[in-house]
Amino acid sequence: MIHSMTGYAAITRELPQGTLALEMRSVNSRFLDLQFRIAEDLRGSEPLLRELIGAALSRGKIDCRLGFSTASLAQKPVQLDREVIQRLAQLSTDVRQSLPDAQPLRVIDVLNWPGVIAEDADIAETLREAVLAAAREALQELAAARAREGAKLADMIRERTARIRARLGELEPLIPQALSAYQDKLAAKLREVLASGEEERIRQEVAVFGVRIDVAEELSRLSTHLDEVERVLKTGGAVGKRLDFLMQELNRETNTLGSKSVSKELSAAVLDFKLLIEQMREQVQNLE
Repeated sequence: MIHSMTGYAAITRELPQGTLALEMRSVNSRFLDLQFRIAEDLRGSEPLLRELIGAALSRGKIDCRLGFSTASLAQKPVQLDREVIQRLAQLSTDVRQSLPDAQPLRVIDVLNWPGVIAEDADIAETLREAVLAAAREALQELAAARAREGAKLADMIRERTARIRARLGELEPLIPQALSAYQDKLAAKLREVLASGEEERIRQEVAVFGVRIDVAEELSRLSTHLDEVERVLKTGGAVGKRLDFLMQELNRETNTLGSKSVSKELSAAVLDFKLLIEQMREQVQNLE
């Protein structure tokens, strides 16, 4: 299976303590680039998320956002720390003995005092397990999205590859005719040059003919590279870098073929090849 580096996943989990929200966005990158935006209460989850993502993905810029909205007191069980309240009451009494005009503590002051509302001793472990479960689910969703996009890109590359191959098939029968016409044109030039006795120009024209007369090697290499593109797509896996190299090779052979063009048909075919190769190259950049 071939995966794109573009994908999105969002997971929300309702917990007694509040709402956990995890979001992952993925775009193309040469390497695995992880960016995290994590709520302060869950900052300790970053190493766990980094390990999970690194094991699941090999390339792409991943933007991971993890947030937590605490439930209101009406929605979650609340326990008061009696010991803290007693100590706070004793402190209040001591202060008022020294400062008789001091105002007594209000209930809201007591409830807002750090430690008065007892935290569940297992809340950290509960959140950790919830983050772990949400991350695994998000990675599955992200992988599925990247796989769907990768399948579409692979189909597009196969279609462009088939069009180049078909164009090569149309071009090959025209090569002998084009070379024959070029030979006739060159023969006329040589007769003109021979009449003038310019030996240097004769050598130049013969050298140019020697270069342009043989395009079989470029056509063969183009066909071979197309075979390799199809083989890589069929094999699947992390194919992005391999296909990127093949796009460079296809483009190089096409440029060489263009430099040897001896007819407008060949020049037009070269332009078609370059357009199709560029379309494939742009999409290959998105493959893992």
